[in-house]
Amino acid sequence: MLFIVLAIGVFLIVFATTKFKLHPFLSLLMGTLFVGFASGMPLDQIVENINGGFGGLMTSIGLVIVFGTIIGTILEKAGAALRMAEVVLRIVGPKRPQLAMSMIGFIVSIPVFCDSGFVILSSLRKALARRAKVAVASMSVALATGLYATHTLVPPTPGPIAAAGNIGADGYLGTVILIGLITAIPAALAGYIWSMKVATKIEVEDDRSDLDYDYDEIVRSFGKMPSALQSFLPIVLPIVLIGASSVLTLFGTEGGIAAFFVFLGQPVIALLVGVISALTLLPKYDEETLTNWIGAALLDAAPILLITGAGGAFGTVIKNTGIADIIQSWDMGSIFSGSLFLLVPFLIAAGLKTAQGSSTASLVITSSLIAPMLPTLGIEGAVPLALVVMAVGAGAMTVSHVNDSFFWVVTQFSGLQVTDAYKTQTMATLIQGVVTIITTMILWVILV
Repeated sequence: MLFIVLAIGVFLIVFATTKFKLHPFLSLLMGTLFVGFASGMPLDQIVENINGGFGGLMTSIGLVIVFGTIIGTILEKAGAALRMAEVVLRIVGPKRPQLAMSMIGFIVSIPVFCDSGFVILSSLRKALARRAKVAVASMSVALATGLYATHTLVPPTPGPIAAAGNIGADGYLGTVILIGLITAIPAALAGYIWSMKVATKIEVEDDRSDLDYDYDEIVRSFGKMPSALQSFLPIVLPIVLIGASSVLTLFGTEGGIAAFFVFLGQPVIALLVGVISALTLLPKYDEETLTNWIGAALLDAAPILLITGAGGAFGTVIKNTGIADIIQSWDMGSIFSGSLFLLVPFLIAAGLKTAQGSSTASLVITSSLIAPMLPTLGIEGAVPLALVVMAVGAGAMTVSHVNDSFFWVVTQFSGLQVTDAYKTQTMATLIQGVVTIITTMILWVILV
């Protein structure tokens, strides 16, 4: 009966989100309350679990999400994302424009939301397509899939951070970032290949348009952009600090300068250092940048924090219904051997993503659902938990279609017809998800 209650609770969340367009935060809370009541949980415990689950997750990753969002907003508004694009284009060269767009998306979407990243880089994408005389659709899919790969797999993007927090991997964020970067490479490569093989055959209005997109003029139109070092530093510095801390902790280095670097590598401190380095990108220091830009970042972070916290409450209620005890009584090892377990979070996340459209909500809900299973299977420690996050992320990218805001951003800014968008964008995200789960399972066999 508990599993039936849980299934109905998840159905209510998806139904309220898709049919009535209710915000995922309220949908999650409704589902949480239903599971609590229907499972026979005492009323005072329902309240206690909701408060504890929400607050507990905010304690571990709330500020990390806020700082990551601030970094992304500053990179977007200060032109640093465009500078990073310029650097990649110089390295890759004009003869491989789709590869350049895929790499640009891969880097930019680590701190910047994929929707925003596509909008920011859209004019450059068109200009580069015109200069290189390649199909606009292929450039669009290459950029979109590059953005998508890191959006669902690599912190400090909120979705992967929330998933890590739900399954108890927030203390291994350095490992999650490293595994995420490794796993995201085949995903981005799959999207790039799809853009070359399929999207090049799709013609859009911009391919027939007489509008002249001059690449150099568009770059100049953004005004004075920050240096390459300034642009990359807010992304690279936190990752390096978190990675160094993970290595020092792994080798048990204590005291002195090592202890200081372990402190700097704590995710909340590392991201705060990233925020401080991002402040050097501000064109001026006044109310517009120091108040309005930061305020815009906080507005962007608010719904993510609420959804993530509600997901934490949902997970805590599930854990305390007694379902974890039932799972622990099963011989799970005979049902799922080794990497086969990764298919469970993948399929759950893929079902949720396809049904309700939000990758972040899919990551949050799925990680809450599977958290009670992990101790039973003996899945603990940095690498196994990081690979579970990757499996959830693989499902959360499968697939992007008409109920996903990113689908419409790509479609509208690229001039793609919906049928063509299904052939290109939707199919590309399906392939990315399948490639990612296969990569994750292979890494499990090698590393675990």
